[in-house]
Amino acid sequence: MALLLSVLEQGLIYAIMGLGVYITYKILDFPDLTVDGSFPMGAAIACILISRGAPSLLTLPVCFLAGAFVGMLTGLIHVKLKVRDLLSGIIMMTALYTVNLRIAGKANLPIYNMQTLFDNEAVDSLTGWIPERFRTVLIIFVITILIKCLLDWYLSTQSGFLLRAVGDNDTIVTSLGVDKGLVKITGLSIANGLVTVSGCLFAQQQRFFDISVGTGTVVIGLASVIIGTSLFRRITVWKVTTSVVIGSLIYKGCVALAIRMGLSSSDLKLITAVLFLGILVLGMERKKKVKTDADIREHNKTL
Repeated sequence: MALLLSVLEQGLIYAIMGLGVYITYKILDFPDLTVDGSFPMGAAIACILISRGAPSLLTLPVCFLAGAFVGMLTGLIHVKLKVRDLLSGIIMMTALYTVNLRIAGKANLPIYNMQTLFDNEAVDSLTGWIPERFRTVLIIFVITILIKCLLDWYLSTQSGFLLRAVGDNDTIVTSLGVDKGLVKITGLSIANGLVTVSGCLFAQQQRFFDISVGTGTVVIGLASVIIGTSLFRRITVWKVTTSVVIGSLIYKGCVALAIRMGLSSSDLKLITAVLFLGILVLGMERKKKVKTDADIREHNKTL
């Protein structure tokens, strides 16, 4: 039961980050490595605010706004300074390493004996009837679903349609008289805002900030997106964002299972790399099969 709860907690937290990566990777087709810096930034801001007595609930909007600002800077570097998308993310990720150290004041900042989103007087009064070991996962579940629904709503608005259009064909957006660069900046801001909120929740669930928590974050996000969108591509009864959330849970479940089977926790990055490679190969094989089947059908029609 403890293993299942841990998978649910971490899987749902990283699902929020996966939703941000979904915007950059799938919608904007933008390889944004800013994620590896904005995730620990959320953790740093949450820990420093809580350690100074700020309400834990306040950390969520503050982290989102900070992440949105960082995403905007990445977008400005790419759009206004004409730097390639990959390099823009690398520049911002590198800068954020120092920024995160400045925010936290040191490389490791614990908040073990302080009130968090999952352990405070308000939570205790509202969820006192729920067993303590289930409270954290319930709160994370509610926050994740709320963020997913808000993202679904945004993507159904005019601004959301423009965001998706930029990734598919930016010429259409330009023909509508809309600045495609501004749309990209908006998408990067929202994406990094979500990633930073994920880091905020992660720090409060783990009760510490460490400068290295963001290492490989973008790979985890990509794995969640690719798992979800590959396995549930043909299921149309739910939105793609739901697939990303489930993909994150599956990814975390696979990692937990590998460790449970005897692999050391120090092998976590290797497990992630192997799993990610397998997912990519599986996705490419499926695309080849779909393309081959389509070619056969087209050939049969011409006969």
